[in-house]
Amino acid sequence: MTRLDPRDIAILQVLATDGRITKAALADRVGLSPTPCWERLRKLERAGLIAGYGARFNLRKLGPSVTIFVAAELEGHTAAHFRTFEQAVARHDEITACWSLGGGFDYLMQVVAPDIDAYQRLIDALLESRVGLARYYTYIVTKTVKESATPPFAALLGVAD
Repeated sequence: MTRLDPRDIAILQVLATDGRITKAALADRVGLSPTPCWERLRKLERAGLIAGYGARFNLRKLGPSVTIFVAAELEGHTAAHFRTFEQAVARHDEITACWSLGGGFDYLMQVVAPDIDAYQRLIDALLESRVGLARYYTYIVTKTVKESATPPFAALLGVAD
């Protein structure tokens, strides 16, 4: 684990909310001159703490869509079963996130599709491809209450806010 000081944490917090910030503005926001700030940023990237930069999208502005969470149970629980299912998940762009779980379900998937019919075609394709999907439970998102790409840095790192 990389040791982070308050300036490193400040850099991460700023980037989490404004990934397009200029290097000069980032340095100003965290109270550093540009060169030391840039060096810290490169160190954080090399350490793998910054996995990438991207944009968040307003799906409502793109057109009709539905977001669905799917709890999935597999038929078997060998490494081969998990590998087969995970490879199938990777082939479907509509599955925007997938987590392996401990507990009652094997996986939780997030699916974004144009409509319910498109979602059902995805599920049918998974069932027909025999990837080991035994049961699935569908949860349709009706309203986003909270969505954040910013983790609680202070709590995760055990530092005072």
